[in-house]
Amino acid sequence: MKEQFKANLINFDTFAALIAMNSIKILLLMGKFSAVRYFLLLLTPLLLSLSNPSIKLGLLKYGGGGDWYANPTSLVNLSKFCNQNLNTNLNPDYGVVDVGSVELFNYPFVHMTGHGNVVFTDADAKNLRTYLIAGGFLHIDDNYGMDPYVRVAMKKVFPELNFVELPFNHPIYHQRFNFENGLPKIHEHDDKPPKGYGLIWEGRLICYYSYETDLGDGWEDQEVHNDPQEVRLKALKMGANIVQYVFGN
Repeated sequence: MKEQFKANLINFDTFAALIAMNSIKILLLMGKFSAVRYFLLLLTPLLLSLSNPSIKLGLLKYGGGGDWYANPTSLVNLSKFCNQNLNTNLNPDYGVVDVGSVELFNYPFVHMTGHGNVVFTDADAKNLRTYLIAGGFLHIDDNYGMDPYVRVAMKKVFPELNFVELPFNHPIYHQRFNFENGLPKIHEHDDKPPKGYGLIWEGRLICYYSYETDLGDGWEDQEVHNDPQEVRLKALKMGANIVQYVFGN
């Protein structure tokens, strides 16, 4: 009887989450962006509390020819690492979501990567802007060669904002794992120091951009890049910090 009750409770929670997500879509159509933000903030703890993994990290699909699909195992491994070390309940089977789709609002955390060109249509930019203002979060990880393109694309989304480098004492570097010197270096690329940039909207970090590090490569299966285990662990720990920061703020 107790197990049956537990199963019914899980189904009820899942049903409640689905109702909430549909409510978000309705509010978006009505232009109630501030209400959407509060729905997202209330919904995230509910989804994380479900016994079966039901919340997924999203991988952003964009136009322009850049390989948005790079690092296919990275979010799988990051989700598993967070579940093991943060007691989260993430589904390792991440979702692929188009930047211009209303389905974007199903993902409180969206990851973006690639090596080259990034193009947002006007509709893409408007949708991403609405998503971020409403409470969503975007992590951009330069897989090498993405920087000049993604800056232009994000300027289309937030023409009034500029990427600012986050100081080493920013909370994103001091969650479950401490990074006293900020963003760790994972892959060498141009031998430049790694830098973490942010877009700040009304005092809230809505987009974190990791540059000259390539966290996503470090999250991939070990045999993909043959990174030493200590390097992979640094990447996964930093990724876990980002996830924890997003779900805790």
